[in-house]
Amino acid sequence: MKKTVSLKVLNTQGEEVDKVTLDGTVFDVDFHEQAVFNAVMVETSNSRQATAKTKGRSEVRGGGRKPWRQKGTGRARAGSTRSPIWVGGGTTFGPTGEQNYKLSQNKKEYALAKRSALSQAVRENLVTVVDSLTLEQKKTKEFVKILDAVGAGSKVLVIVPEIDENLNASARNLNWVKVVDITNVSVYDILNVDTLIFTKEAITKVEEGLK
Repeated sequence: MKKTVSLKVLNTQGEEVDKVTLDGTVFDVDFHEQAVFNAVMVETSNSRQATAKTKGRSEVRGGGRKPWRQKGTGRARAGSTRSPIWVGGGTTFGPTGEQNYKLSQNKKEYALAKRSALSQAVRENLVTVVDSLTLEQKKTKEFVKILDAVGAGSKVLVIVPEIDENLNASARNLNWVKVVDITNVSVYDILNVDTLIFTKEAITKVEEGLK
């Protein structure tokens, strides 16, 4: 018999209105630690801007004149005050601003990582399913009421089929809430929150994409 997972569906007042049955091959799999680790490394590395930059000796201002004559002073030879061994000189082997931190992961392993993360969230009762999350106007206060009603924690990831402007604007001022559509659900985000709020349509589409 095929393994399934059943979750309650709540309305925006926190009342149970339905149940959704999910495929156990997506929401009840063993946690694959290596796949999840690789996925997080890929996501965090690829989000790096790599803008760190230091100046080499040819880029530091000044130092064009030889500081003293080559011989006869008793001091070591010096050709420029911008040498890396001088204070204020250039940096040797510093970041150039062109670093490439990009990593990749094959699709099958990434899908396994996402299934592992979602399954772990279900086992830890971190997943909440609501029938819909449509707001009539841009009101942060109203959105917070919904979060309180469904029992959201202190770090929340809201997953919807597509971003609604009213919902996005209502959540924008809440630094502990992130709203994403189903195409932008990352393994890192799933692991980094204590509440995952799906709409019923969103969790069904996520399931279909991971089968």
